[in-house]
Amino acid sequence: MTLTGQHWIAGRWCGAPQTDFLAWDPRADAPLAPAFAEASEQEVAQAVAAAETAFVAYRQTPAETRARLLEAIAEGIESLGEALITRAEQETALPRARLEGERGRTCGQLRAFATWLRAPLQAVLKDAALPDRQPLPRPDLRLGQVPLGPVAVFGASNFPLAFSVAGGDTASALAAGCPVVVKGHPAHPGTAELVAGAIGRAIEACGLPPGLFALLQGRTPALSLALVRHPGIAAVGFTGSAAVGQSLAREAASRPRPIPFFGELGAVNPQLLLPGRLAEQPEALAQAQLDSMMMGQGQFCTSPGLVLLPQTEGAERYLAHLSEGLKSQSDGVMLTPGIAKAYRRQVERLASQTGVTLLARGQGQGQGQEQGHPNGAVPRLYRVHRDDALDNPVLFEEVFGPCVLVIQDGLDDALVDALPGQLTVSVHGNEADFAHQASLLERLAYRAGRLIANQMPTGVEVCAAQNHGGPWPASTAPQTTSVGAQAMQRFLRPVAYQNWPQHQLPAALK
Repeated sequence: MTLTGQHWIAGRWCGAPQTDFLAWDPRADAPLAPAFAEASEQEVAQAVAAAETAFVAYRQTPAETRARLLEAIAEGIESLGEALITRAEQETALPRARLEGERGRTCGQLRAFATWLRAPLQAVLKDAALPDRQPLPRPDLRLGQVPLGPVAVFGASNFPLAFSVAGGDTASALAAGCPVVVKGHPAHPGTAELVAGAIGRAIEACGLPPGLFALLQGRTPALSLALVRHPGIAAVGFTGSAAVGQSLAREAASRPRPIPFFGELGAVNPQLLLPGRLAEQPEALAQAQLDSMMMGQGQFCTSPGLVLLPQTEGAERYLAHLSEGLKSQSDGVMLTPGIAKAYRRQVERLASQTGVTLLARGQGQGQGQEQGHPNGAVPRLYRVHRDDALDNPVLFEEVFGPCVLVIQDGLDDALVDALPGQLTVSVHGNEADFAHQASLLERLAYRAGRLIANQMPTGVEVCAAQNHGGPWPASTAPQTTSVGAQAMQRFLRPVAYQNWPQHQLPAALK
């Protein structure tokens, strides 16, 4: 499929590609054709204006219409076939099997929202009129929901499909009745264009307004700021770094009309090893840690980057097995040159902290060098004592890549209370462990959005009971989830209908 290098606005390709904006193949460390356009403030305005026009019609469409659209988008993405996987592999260095699985997840969550539209999980709340109540009668009250309006969605670097152009934010916003303007991630603009084309064709096939979806390509902070600041944007969905997310969240809050900013900013996803399980299975626990942290070279928001290790039986065997396993790992290629450089900066900063020691490191590919590949990341295992960790919040910050910090003698209430907000916390223990750690375990619900027993955190099931979020700084809106059925609620607003004429009520409230 031939790429245009342009934006998708109001049902057509537009914009002039810039010769210096090209995708990059991180494995070959070389540019990829074609050149891509940089969205201007004028093109942002065009995309949002089209979305505002589309919103008037789309917000009135029945749930079945929106469900059919989501299913059509899924079918369109699948019809891209090999072209989509090949381009995504070139732009991200992610293995083919991973990308094929991610495509399945992307289409699966689109179809899941279609299912939830047809069979809503939320209860309909109605309070019948009590005309004879004393001293005052009660009116008829019914609680409904209306969509917020056009949503700006920012594609993520590490998930070119499932958290990008047609990812969870887009799927849930469209399901809620909101048009979407996507700011594509510059790491995979070709992949973004292919998916945008599939969405555009699905909208046309369903007879819906062309302004319902737009893709804006670009690399500059000015584009991101212009999109968040535009008065026609009613909410923002973001997955990315804490620094960028916090900057955009401030912009959303400081507008003349502030808007909600739903940002997922990452975490270190602590692993708590309880004494009984640690004594029984130290090698198995270490292997599970190694496998999870090396998945995708640690480029998951749920990668386990912190281990709280009690000084008890099995602790040294755990560290020995983890160290030996990590030494055999090579410097896998990261998603982008920029992410690889950032990883090296982050591990240098971590290593310079008081009390931190290096226990093991992997190898440059076959060369034993610090960096065998220009875009590679050498895995690392560090250790620090509990007392040094308590005094240094830097140690609890995410290192995006294959790195883990073990906090020795690190299993107590004070250390758990020192943890910043997390997407996940995993607890590995036997039945006796859980019974003996009631106080510590109770605290964990105030530190994470998902609590996991005896499993690793990588992998986020798309289902009705899922929560992907957590206290700050894991997310900017800890009362919401960006994955699962409840993600749709981010883009809806409650409206109470009091004594409203029956024929004017929304269908669900009649």
